[in-house]
Amino acid sequence: MEPDKVKQVVIVGGGTAGWMTASALAKVLKGKYAIRLVESDEIGTVGVGEATIPMISLFNRMLELDEDEFMRKTQASFKLGIEFVNWGRLGDRYIHGFGVIGQFNWTVDFHHYWLKQRLAGKAQDLAHYSINTAACLQNKFMRARPDMPNSPLGQIAHAFHFDASLYAKFLREYSEARGVVRTEGRIVDVKLRDADGHVEAIVLNDGTVVEGDLFIDCSGFRALLIEGALKTGYEDWSHWLPCDRALAVPCASTQEITPYTRATARTAGWQWRIPLQHRVGNGHVYCSKFISDDEASAQLLSNLDGEPLAAPRPIKFLTGKRKQAWNKNVVSIGLSSGFLEPLESTSIHLIQMGIAHLLTYFPSAGFAESDRKQYNRMMDAEYTWVRDFIILHYKATERTDTPFWNHCRTMDVPDSLTHRMKLFETSGRIFLEGEELFRPVSWLQVMYGQRIQPKSYHPLTDLLNEEEIQTYLDEIAGVIKACVNVMPSHSQFIADHCAAPRM
Repeated sequence: MEPDKVKQVVIVGGGTAGWMTASALAKVLKGKYAIRLVESDEIGTVGVGEATIPMISLFNRMLELDEDEFMRKTQASFKLGIEFVNWGRLGDRYIHGFGVIGQFNWTVDFHHYWLKQRLAGKAQDLAHYSINTAACLQNKFMRARPDMPNSPLGQIAHAFHFDASLYAKFLREYSEARGVVRTEGRIVDVKLRDADGHVEAIVLNDGTVVEGDLFIDCSGFRALLIEGALKTGYEDWSHWLPCDRALAVPCASTQEITPYTRATARTAGWQWRIPLQHRVGNGHVYCSKFISDDEASAQLLSNLDGEPLAAPRPIKFLTGKRKQAWNKNVVSIGLSSGFLEPLESTSIHLIQMGIAHLLTYFPSAGFAESDRKQYNRMMDAEYTWVRDFIILHYKATERTDTPFWNHCRTMDVPDSLTHRMKLFETSGRIFLEGEELFRPVSWLQVMYGQRIQPKSYHPLTDLLNEEEIQTYLDEIAGVIKACVNVMPSHSQFIADHCAAPRM
């Protein structure tokens, strides 16, 4: 027997999460399901997530978007990685670059050869063995060359910086062209079915009743359905990630557009810098226990590239996740599902993964408990893997200059993270627990960049002698240097391919 199908999908809330969900469902479901998105122009969106990671390219390709058009419509620039300033010690800086580092030679991972020579004082900085990072240092960019798979030019991995509100607008046009119906209105009531407690309908401020079978909560921190109606509960992770506030402000561009995000550690948190074509996005994530709102605002405004284009916008948050991302017939996606500060640009990625797992376990009208449990298990893992990687940035520090950094340096962290750090410190080994977002090259760059320095390396590294290893490293660095030299500047590449109209 064919299962009874869900007839009406209702998405509550627009913004990035809502319109990403709508566009993906419109594309994949091919008009076979009715999709309605309800949002209110009275309610603003957070809209500060303007930096992404390379997985967003998979989402855009699934939608069959033209990348140059997407860039122009969202005032986007390209992103090759994230520069971290003042995290290990004051004055430190390193880049967490996307893509590969070095070249695999079938025995042990590249970084063990690099570690052996680094411990002997004979290897260059890690940045010289990654085309993404080497290009960042020279403000160079080009898309990967698929016709050159054996060259570093074929291994470039890029993401984007874009205006989140323009991205939502772009995806709204895409969704509505494919049958998604948008309803304007503010939700004033949620009706639950007596039989099983499922959401039956939402009621808008003008009296309109919107019924549905599957409801997707993209209402942001308000979590109108998953928490407001269903009282699902929330896991508080602030004991590991104590920052609880942010200020966001755009400023004028005064410098060349860099192909990377910058995260600068401040006295009680950190500041982001995200360069777009028409402006620079800035924000200060901080812990209100260690700094006042006025002091945090003053720090932010005194460290901008150019003139601020608006007053700083305050955002309060509690780091953690919903106890069930999918409860009854409500799936929460985006900020309604959980919040992890955007230190590694994972906010939009977690939206993307929520959508991907929903499509994998898309329900029939019966809403099988096993589907819900598996979806929740997968989303729990996604959030936990990202959580530990972000905690690493705070824990792995030698800073003692402020009470905040003393707290972070000495705080207890999850056992899973402690084990990873000790394993790397002892022997340079890195392991993954599953299909984690951050691969070994990411853990390597952050752990080493923040001064967790291994005492040794994989013993099979010594199957090659020191001269062979040095030749291997020098050849990789030399090829990458030559490749970066032929790349155009980031600004020139944008001008030639995807410059947005001036605003």
